Amino acid sequence: MNILFVSLGCDKNLTDTEMMLGLLQKKGFTFTDEPEAADIAVVNTCCFIGDAKEESINTLLELANLRKTGKLKALIAAGCLAQRYGEEIQEEIPEVDVLVGTMAIEEIVTAVEGALNGKTRHPYQQNHFRDLEVPPPVCRERVLTTGGHFAYLKIAEGCDKHCTYCIIPKVRGSYRSIPMEALTAQAEKLAEQGVKELILVAQETTLYGVDLYGEKSLPQLLTKLAKIDGLCWIRLLYCYPEEITDELLQVMWEEPKVCHYLDIPIQHASDQVLKRMGRRTTQEELRQKIGRIREVIPDVCLRTALISGFPGETQEDFEELYRFVNEMEFDRLGVFAYSQEEDTPAAVMPEQIEDEVKEVRRAELMELQQAIAFEKTEEAVGQVLYAMVEGKAADEDVYVARTYRDAPEVDGYLFINTTAVLMTGDFVKVLVTDSNEYDLIGELADGSQSCMD
Repeated sequence: MNILFVSLGCDKNLTDTEMMLGLLQKKGFTFTDEPEAADIAVVNTCCFIGDAKEESINTLLELANLRKTGKLKALIAAGCLAQRYGEEIQEEIPEVDVLVGTMAIEEIVTAVEGALNGKTRHPYQQNHFRDLEVPPPVCRERVLTTGGHFAYLKIAEGCDKHCTYCIIPKVRGSYRSIPMEALTAQAEKLAEQGVKELILVAQETTLYGVDLYGEKSLPQLLTKLAKIDGLCWIRLLYCYPEEITDELLQVMWEEPKVCHYLDIPIQHASDQVLKRMGRRTTQEELRQKIGRIREVIPDVCLRTALISGFPGETQEDFEELYRFVNEMEFDRLGVFAYSQEEDTPAAVMPEQIEDEVKEVRRAELMELQQAIAFEKTEEAVGQVLYAMVEGKAADEDVYVARTYRDAPEVDGYLFINTTAVLMTGDFVKVLVTDSNEYDLIGELADGSQSCMD
């Protein structure tokens, strides 16, 4: 049986997809990227913001047409949209045979086999929704979809922050860490399979271990992961600024395998907007934290995310945010126009901002950041950086690579001009000779083609 698996949304969702693929592969199922060649389709959905919700619904509707014709024997909706809108999906898209909630991904084999055997619709579907507070699934089987040289490691599930705009606690539950021994075992297996870059993800990585060990244990986890042979880079995403400790920064500085890269989603810089968002920082605290990070790790690359047009955001609030971004000079920055999500406190706040205003403010911030980013790439010219090869440009003596400053999918690339034969996953020293907007251009320098020295 061929399964078409569509994974939507974030990298945390992708790790769930890879786990489901692993469980299905172990049972003998095969996979295809072609809808017309599939017997079964599984969509791991997202509903974090309006655009993600729309993409999930449209994907289900497209595949529902194949289900109507009988070309698909079963259509399964999994993940966040299924968790949040299960009843609505059953009513509006009856071609969906089975729903699998966020905490029930380990039941994907049962779901697929049940759908093929005709055991669908109510109450069968309810067997694939588990309490959101159960311990998060521990990955034992996994099919990598990232090319094999890098992989995401989800270290925790859920969130306790309850930001007023966010639905995550309602679809993923409270914060639950995955035991350290399970994570190191998974990382060792990934390294044996050829993974060289491990990217740690969670809704918030910085609180790792508080629930299990009574203290923030991310520094200890990093130290253990850094001892694994074969791993060259360990990258941290989604670090809430108020939870970043000096101990964590010290481990990042002292441990060569930990990339000097931090993703710190701050969302805004106006104190009154931060308060309405339910965030736990002030602008002054953000300034102090960013200053401290750069003091301990001078070559750190900082990425952040912002929301434009949050309810009640005045022009003065926006200008304050604009000045903050200009002064802080983040290396990487993304801006999302506020999405009014039902069942969140922010959705019913007064003073909702018009979509046009949200988009104008988003565009202004991105234009400012573009100038900052272009200047930073120009400053990199003349530096020698380690880079990991991602692939080769077709019909050109050019390789595509990433430096420690570049997370997959969201950041820039380093293009290496060389006639040498390089392999995906190779680490090379590169002299940066030029820049092109968000990307760098370089040539090989003397150095290792394995892990960094």
